[in-house]
Amino acid sequence: MRKSPLINVMERAVRKAGRSLLHDFGEIEQLQVSRKGPGDFVTNADLQAERILREELQRARADFGFLLEEGGEVKGADPESFWIIDPLDGTTNFLHGIPHFAISLGLQQHGELVAGMVLAPVGDEMYYAEKGRGAFVNDKRLRVSGRTRMDESVFGTGIPHIGKDGHATFHREMQELTGRVAGIRRLGVASLDLAYVAAGRFEGFWERDLKAWDMAAGIVLVREAGGLVTDLNGGRKMLQTGSIVAGNGQMQQPLLQALKDASKRKAA
Repeated sequence: MRKSPLINVMERAVRKAGRSLLHDFGEIEQLQVSRKGPGDFVTNADLQAERILREELQRARADFGFLLEEGGEVKGADPESFWIIDPLDGTTNFLHGIPHFAISLGLQQHGELVAGMVLAPVGDEMYYAEKGRGAFVNDKRLRVSGRTRMDESVFGTGIPHIGKDGHATFHREMQELTGRVAGIRRLGVASLDLAYVAAGRFEGFWERDLKAWDMAAGIVLVREAGGLVTDLNGGRKMLQTGSIVAGNGQMQQPLLQALKDASKRKAA
């Protein structure tokens, strides 16, 4: 499918920021690192990539606003359109020399997510989707997995790290799921986990305490690849609640139910 003008704008910005990240990743020992909080780092690479994205996108769509991981909210002349940006998803991986990190770029208009792009600079995988136009990776059409059995399915998740709540909840969920599924993976990059659901690599993904920039692009990818996405209550308030349960058409609901079962065990 021919890329739309919107996707071309997004790709130019993301590719340029990706080249900057790759350069810094190659010189990781030279990075100046400041610490924002336990397990949550910001680097010069983060800030440089965000600056590039903002400049490139503002040049192409001057009226749009921004919701930025590092820079916060920036209002545009068009209050109904804004970019949602994580310039470096997987900062801890990046700092440890683990070649699994991404740039995540979503677009929300009139309260609806309409486009998303996730670039994994190492390996050069660019996932993109636009509402009603399908999901792709490097111009190859994406479809979610067709698996229908929990015991044949692999799921992604995030583990709450030091300084975050939810450790007991996570352990209950793992206890509920590990006896039912083929495998659970924690890769440390929520945007890529969601891209992997869209690509059929994972049958599903869940996590709590995420930010809008962790999820926005991935939500569009999963939906356009034929998958389902809800919050942990089964609703559509992922960006508001910070919780997400994504999966193919057969596994999203069983995953959601298993997570609810784990929650009931606490109540009992």
